Amino acid sequence: MPSLLSVNVGKPKDVAWQGRTVHTGVWKHPVSGPAMVRRLNIDGDGQGDTNGHGGEQRAVLVYQIESYRYWQRHFGRDDFTFGQFGENLTVDGLADDEVCIGDRYRIGEAEFEVTQPRVTCYRVGMRMGEPELPALLVSHHRPGFYMRVLREGHIEAGDRIVRTRTGPGALTVADTDALLYLPDRDPAKLRLAVDIPALSPGWQGSFRDLLADGAGGADGTGGAGAAGGAARPAWDGFRELRVADVVAESTTVTSIHLTATDGTRLPAARAGQYLTLRIPGAGQPAPVRSYSLSSAPDTGSYRISVKHEPHGAASGYLTTGLRAGGVLEVAAPRGDFVLTEGTGPVLLISAGIGVTPTLSMLHALAAARSDREIWWIHGARGPREHPLAAEARTLLASLPHSREHVFYSAATAEERDRHGASAGRLTKDELTALKVPADATAYICGPTAFMTDMTDALVAAGIDPARVHTELFGALPAINPGLTGRTARPPHQPPGPPGTGPTVTFARSGISTPFPDGGGSVLELADACDVPARWSCRTGVCHTCVTPLLSGRVTYEPAPLEPPADGDVLICCARPGSDIVLDM
Repeated sequence: MPSLLSVNVGKPKDVAWQGRTVHTGVWKHPVSGPAMVRRLNIDGDGQGDTNGHGGEQRAVLVYQIESYRYWQRHFGRDDFTFGQFGENLTVDGLADDEVCIGDRYRIGEAEFEVTQPRVTCYRVGMRMGEPELPALLVSHHRPGFYMRVLREGHIEAGDRIVRTRTGPGALTVADTDALLYLPDRDPAKLRLAVDIPALSPGWQGSFRDLLADGAGGADGTGGAGAAGGAARPAWDGFRELRVADVVAESTTVTSIHLTATDGTRLPAARAGQYLTLRIPGAGQPAPVRSYSLSSAPDTGSYRISVKHEPHGAASGYLTTGLRAGGVLEVAAPRGDFVLTEGTGPVLLISAGIGVTPTLSMLHALAAARSDREIWWIHGARGPREHPLAAEARTLLASLPHSREHVFYSAATAEERDRHGASAGRLTKDELTALKVPADATAYICGPTAFMTDMTDALVAAGIDPARVHTELFGALPAINPGLTGRTARPPHQPPGPPGTGPTVTFARSGISTPFPDGGGSVLELADACDVPARWSCRTGVCHTCVTPLLSGRVTYEPAPLEPPADGDVLICCARPGSDIVLDM
């Protein structure tokens, strides 16, 4: 009969790792005597990253002594102690290929239910001193599993483990883990998984997205779900587009109209997407920048509207040096800050040059003759800094259920009256006072603090956070769970002498740099440049570190368990095979 060998707990602590500080609870140590199991934890235990660990669905982590022996043979080590793999319960028995999701077990006074496999995480590799361990746990089908607590009580090493119920569907922990992380998924098992009530909601959501996406892609967190259904870009890499016109929209903003060099129609974009430009005329190496489309998404041509930034080489060239007839190198429209279908109210909220993607959405609504309730809410300093205002007003007039609210923070009373604007900045309080409908879907673009304030106001007004969408200019925020004490720095060239490898361009961050001679991964280069990176495992096991590859080719070391989709790259284990441009 299976038995409990050790109960292991540990409070989160700061650990030095690769020049960083990681706040983690992966260091667990055996408990002497009885331990009290509660709904969310075992007394004396804690988690450093509650997005991936802990909570009701992941209260207790289980790992098996047979897997201990397996990894001792694999690594040629004999120094393992209980809690080595970050588990709360070290057990004899309960193999991953035998335990099923929904199985229930009684240990001592407590009763548990199996909810999901372990979430692969770089911290277990850090704890073991084996960086590839998270990938190995998956590929060798030995992840371990989480349980929720059905009945609280004391447990102790030596307790027997009694199965009190068999989970429906007979889907083992190992099979469940493989469904999320490995290729060649069985659609029948995916359909089975989403119908198991005990499976944690995060994994259920990921599997539903995989089914919607034809069982392709994955999300390594087991929480947010796969992206699902994203269309491939209209073309690979960069292509030349001709500048049809350059139009000054305000004192600081210039619109650039782009057409195909052969006169054919350009592929349709989605309202809210952006273009990435490589601009040889602005310097060497040619800077790469991204700009939201500001035009209707299906006119056969594109328009971007660029704000001239002080000392901005790219924006300066585009707004003052570029002429009609010129040629720019352009990547296909991209981005998931896009207008979605629906029938409820729409809030288009922007500040400054953030108006560009919301204006594209307004164009799409007008072209569709939408009868939805549409709120156009914008903040600017004054009419001279309010580009495309007349165009927006014309579009709003064509929509039967539209309303406009404009705020000028530095305009005279006469200017405000002439343009129908309110006095002051568009703040959280001003937005709350508008009493927007609680069933609306909102799209917000502007400075980071502005978007945070607007989001907070909308959620406080009762709008579901899942229906509040934001778009950032520049780099996306980093996702690197557990890191603490990092001082935010603007992206910069890496320290030390430049490398001699292929050029790596981080498009959103505006950094181009040769790949270092010492190798490493693209993620390590991003870290050295303080380019915000989005990762979770650093081993190629999950898909949280997927980034669009705009041009070039990469190789992988180590090879990922599942290669990303065409047009994407796993930065955690990627090395450039040629000059590359990444959407970072």
